[in-house]
Amino acid sequence: MVFKRLFKRGSEDLGGEEMNFKKERKELVQNLIRIGVLKSPEVIRAMMAVPRELFVPPSYKKLAYADTPLPTASGQTISAPHMVAWMCELLELKPGMKMLEIGAGSGYHAAVCAEIVAPTGSQVKGHVYAIERLWELVEFAKKNLERAGYADRVTVIHGDGTLGYPEAAPYDRILVTAAAPRVPPPLVEQLKVGGKIVIPIGEAYTAQELFVVEKISEHEVRRRPCGGCIFVPLIGRYGWRESSEPSI
Repeated sequence: MVFKRLFKRGSEDLGGEEMNFKKERKELVQNLIRIGVLKSPEVIRAMMAVPRELFVPPSYKKLAYADTPLPTASGQTISAPHMVAWMCELLELKPGMKMLEIGAGSGYHAAVCAEIVAPTGSQVKGHVYAIERLWELVEFAKKNLERAGYADRVTVIHGDGTLGYPEAAPYDRILVTAAAPRVPPPLVEQLKVGGKIVIPIGEAYTAQELFVVEKISEHEVRRRPCGGCIFVPLIGRYGWRESSEPSI
């Protein structure tokens, strides 16, 4: 069984708090497998490997493995673990891929993606570029990624995520972690043919739909709805204004 193989552990000498977090992480992943959110060995292993407790504010550390969004800063949130897992499953990430994340937040989702595209200890090294518009979160994400050991596999950039990051394009995959009024054209332009974007589309804090957008050719994309969700609004030139009005 994949699950048993992934969770077989030795007798590490861990501190009490770390041991508790490890137990809670295992229970969370077990539950996500049970309800059918987690399916692929790559995502299961990554969710088990990344210590979410290192990516949440200290006051919420005890809730690190509750399957719920948690506050970070400036009105933003760290997504619930089931949403992180679901989006990673939809992305169909593989080792060696180069991906772009729009909305670095705390850095947790980028770390999970990095654990798949550039697995710890592997010679195959993909990379994650993560754009964040809020400087406070850029600094927060960088510190968290450094502490958790992913700074060499995730590059955090301060900027407007709706414009993408052309300096490192094209990308195999693009992940958007805030709700947009439409798919930003620069993201489609920076995606490889055959690549995929996972993005929530809809108005802020209301009914939204999670989509997989696949680039069939340089002139054709295919959109597939995957289910309802609720995210903070994607702010930027091709997103929403601060007032949640479309900017273009």
